[in-house]
Amino acid sequence: MIFAIPFPDLDPVALALGPISIKWYGLAYAAGIAFALWYCSRLARSSGLRPTVDDLGDFVVWAAGGILIGGRLFSILFYDLGRYIDDPLEVFRVWHGGMSFHGGLTGVIVAIIIFSLRRGFSPFALGDLVACAAPVGLLLGRLANFVNAELWGRPSDVPWAMIFPTDNAQIPRHPSQLYQAGLEGVLLFIAIFLLARNPAIRARTGTLSGIFLIGYALARLVGEFFRQPDAQLGFLAFGTTMGQLLSIPMLIAGVVIVLRSPWGKPVPAPAETPK
Repeated sequence: MIFAIPFPDLDPVALALGPISIKWYGLAYAAGIAFALWYCSRLARSSGLRPTVDDLGDFVVWAAGGILIGGRLFSILFYDLGRYIDDPLEVFRVWHGGMSFHGGLTGVIVAIIIFSLRRGFSPFALGDLVACAAPVGLLLGRLANFVNAELWGRPSDVPWAMIFPTDNAQIPRHPSQLYQAGLEGVLLFIAIFLLARNPAIRARTGTLSGIFLIGYALARLVGEFFRQPDAQLGFLAFGTTMGQLLSIPMLIAGVVIVLRSPWGKPVPAPAETPK
């Protein structure tokens, strides 16, 4: 007898107004960016350094663009290129899904570098703030994956296995979206939150950025052991998945950044003009 926890009756659509529908996945992105702006602004106010709250307000548009462009581009190049070659217009149908975290992260990194250099402070100063807030966005994104019954886990007989309605095989599987939400979201946020409270670590510009890269890479490497590989890719070299392969350069980069920090000197925030 096969035992599995029934998948909860969850609607991917959060709000529908006639032909317009707002999905939880889109709300997760919006909420993650909104939280990042609020949390990073709070950290910026307490530091008295650049980037300032005004810098962060301007950067939000850059960050959103980096997430969307980078996430879509990596999804096309590394996960399902044939689908887009067969139907090039599918590139623009973002409501069909197809976003890569590694691509979104790359897009944000490019945005951070360009924006920071234009404003005259170290990209790692901005990267450290973003690193403190990013795990919450990851948490919301993984929960949205669960609501959508997508990116489910490998077959399993654990007591908490679930049969996902989108699974043609209809067999019990790991709810790996929840595992990843816990690893990439909750645990990583707590770790960086605690480390950011240490003045010596905050003073080493780039350390929190590197720790985020290391922490996410490790969490993703572990989480992929429970997640079903993408159907169009399957297992790759030595039984790895695309998610694991893309995490290895991130892990190496994170270690290098931490070992070589600080990256640039702190830039004081300009004095406020009396009102």
